[in-house]
Amino acid sequence: MSFHSGEIRVQTQAGVRQEAQRLCHVINSTIKPSVQDFLSKQQLAVASTVDANSRVWASLLTGQPGFVQVLNTQTVQINFTPIHTDPLHQNLHGNNDIGLLIIDLANRKRLRLNGKAEVDQQSIKVQIQQAFFNCPKYIQVRHIEKAIIYLSKEPQTLIIDALNQTNQLWITQSDTFFIASFHPESGADASHRGGFPGFVQVVNSNKLVFPDYSGNNMFQTFGNLIVNPNAGLLFINFEQGHTLQLIGKAKVIWDVNRLSEFAGAQRLVEFDIDQVLESRNATSLRWQFGEYSPVNPG
Repeated sequence: MSFHSGEIRVQTQAGVRQEAQRLCHVINSTIKPSVQDFLSKQQLAVASTVDANSRVWASLLTGQPGFVQVLNTQTVQINFTPIHTDPLHQNLHGNNDIGLLIIDLANRKRLRLNGKAEVDQQSIKVQIQQAFFNCPKYIQVRHIEKAIIYLSKEPQTLIIDALNQTNQLWITQSDTFFIASFHPESGADASHRGGFPGFVQVVNSNKLVFPDYSGNNMFQTFGNLIVNPNAGLLFINFEQGHTLQLIGKAKVIWDVNRLSEFAGAQRLVEFDIDQVLESRNATSLRWQFGEYSPVNPG
């Protein structure tokens, strides 16, 4: 496995090029037994896809334990019920690149699977090109509430061009979100970001700013953003099962003077919002907060 030019550029500017190169061995093109065991217990995933206008979306996928099913050493099948207003299926019909982040909040474990998708109404099959675990940094512990896991309400959606006051409050109170990015040659990728509430700042109804903390030094997300600024963000209301999907453009900020506004920040991202998709009752799952990550800056 080798890094693309955008990843190398960011690694070099961050001064971690050699450290990143030593991590290439952790990225596999096949599904190892440890991955299969992990997937058999999971119920939460985030998908990165690209629409016909080259906009990048982050979508929530949930299901019963093992809903991401291993078919063979290079193929997984995702069995879930899509939200009809989420463009996930339509996107994959036009561009079969997909990035997946499967995350276990209770145990602070996360797995990235990137590849090519075949889609039908009930499932998505993914031919894996990259499979690797990420470190547990900045994951807040949450537990699925089993008592209401099977309750379901009809999703309700709102599509607007800017954040309303409710959206802004939601974001400023969030301790977790997910970011989707895309490289025209290397494909789609989905990643996790976490911190104490307030780590994402709302500048105005069409702009956010958030910090980038010390991570694994591979910079898949930032490498993609340097080449292609189109990105998607996903915020989840874990207690009520709502989602907030934002699509727009991301700009990486290296200005040292601005970093002082955010404890622990090594870079910043300015995110300009083009569209907001709010979905209430997007999932029947509910999570109870456990504890913050011990390495959250600030």
